[in-house]
Amino acid sequence: MFRKSSRRPLALLAAATSLVLVATACAESDREGSGGDDSEPFVFASAGDISTLDPFFTSDGETFRYSRQVFETLLEHESGGTEIVGGLAEDWEQSEDGTEWTFYLRDGVTFHDGEEFNAEAVCANFDRWFNMTGPYQDGNNSYYWQTIFGGFAENENEDLDEPRFESCEATDDLTAVITVSEYSSVFPGGFSLAAFGIMSPAVIERVADEEITGEPGSFTLPAYTQEAGTVAGTGPFRVTEWNQDQAEVTLERHDGYWGEPAGFETMILRAIPDENARRQALEAGDIHGYDLVAPADVEPLEAAGFQVPTRGVFNVLYMAYQQETNEALADLEVRQALAHAVDRQRIVDTILPEGGEVASQFMPDTLDGWSSDVRTYEYDPDLAQRMLADAGQEDLTVEFCYPTDVTRPYMPAPRDIFDVIAADLDAVGVTVEPTTYEWTEYIPRTNAGDCDMYLLGWTGDYNDAYNFIGTWFSGPSDEFGLRDEDLFEAMAEASSNPDTGQRIAAYEELNEQIMEILPGLPVSSSPPSIAFAPDVVPPNVSPLTQEAFREASWQ
Repeated sequence: MFRKSSRRPLALLAAATSLVLVATACAESDREGSGGDDSEPFVFASAGDISTLDPFFTSDGETFRYSRQVFETLLEHESGGTEIVGGLAEDWEQSEDGTEWTFYLRDGVTFHDGEEFNAEAVCANFDRWFNMTGPYQDGNNSYYWQTIFGGFAENENEDLDEPRFESCEATDDLTAVITVSEYSSVFPGGFSLAAFGIMSPAVIERVADEEITGEPGSFTLPAYTQEAGTVAGTGPFRVTEWNQDQAEVTLERHDGYWGEPAGFETMILRAIPDENARRQALEAGDIHGYDLVAPADVEPLEAAGFQVPTRGVFNVLYMAYQQETNEALADLEVRQALAHAVDRQRIVDTILPEGGEVASQFMPDTLDGWSSDVRTYEYDPDLAQRMLADAGQEDLTVEFCYPTDVTRPYMPAPRDIFDVIAADLDAVGVTVEPTTYEWTEYIPRTNAGDCDMYLLGWTGDYNDAYNFIGTWFSGPSDEFGLRDEDLFEAMAEASSNPDTGQRIAAYEELNEQIMEILPGLPVSSSPPSIAFAPDVVPPNVSPLTQEAFREASWQ
């Protein structure tokens, strides 16, 4: 077995430990010395409402923000960073071939409903996910399971992958052994995903017969996923109310939490889709923090005394081509022409926050596997026009989709970004037919390949290149209409290579291969900002947008 929780040199580890101790002492001093009343609700505004109380059934960041406060995973990321550390597992090991993962669990942890946390509880969750059937196997309802663990015990759809998960065994009360079929670079990062928050076995038993109703594209999740009080995790907060009419979730401090208690007795997550309305609510004192600050608002807020920390860059925005919806986009020369038509630097300079940069590939340059040798597509409208003419597409018409009611870390102003791209395409003779959807419909539409071209992006879940390029290009994709078996095989080979150096080199080659194929145009990477009132001690901000609000308190 290889021990996986101690990977830093001892000197660096000691220095990091000292910094953590100092930071913890300062935070405790702030709490003890402040005049803040921790019973006053802390209200935080996000760009959208959550979609479910059970995080397994979603892939959206707003639901994960809620769920990380309520549920915990076997592994998590260090506060404010991307290093994987213990979560509900204090320590862990992997076998030499990477197929057996042994988790040594924390003692004395209880769920919100009083149930004991142990290895049997861990396996009850994994067995539940693995044995899901019917609509639960639809990719919209089990996206992250299929991404990390493949298919199910009994695949009911021939398009599903063979399962990578094999078993979970409780070898003693505080030791869980999870076996997978092959080494994969998705581990150990996959064990940190919010979708795999551990739920009380009593809840699992109670909802075992609940069913998803409806048809693909319009599924209705079971009632328990909508009703507060029906779920129980081990996190520092428990959910007490979800007012869907007001798009507001209320969390209360879990006094039986195993770790440092949350600094707020009550936390309210309120959805305010419009970024101007979020800023105005903070200025008026109606909320005490909000996410995805508009770049133009950062300096005025700071000048007014608000705190506006900026996260590190860990995302990418792209303009996708759907090669089957519009046959013209199946022509590589057309895709290249459209890439040369877009002035990405203007988007960075006029729309993105300071620190934004043009993306040359489908991952940020902060990750190992980023390549300096990819083919690039400089802004050149004259070249774009000539290439379109050579391809016989001087009068090309494309439907272009973008979302209307949301901002994302990689896409702070969807309409503004669309307007720049649409004007650039119009300048080279392309007719753009805009189509807009609300976010809840936008993702299913783009996933299904309903748009010729569209804007979308990704914020990394964990620090591995495969979490970016593997998300899009590891298999056939309706999003891009991509059917490139050579690419898929190369991606699988890279991900399953246990040699770190060889795997990183393979990722570099894959990035070069992807930019030759050009399934879409990487547009930019940007550092999203988050704002807090002057009387708040903020949590450490995370480049993964995985803030732990238990760290926050009143000044």
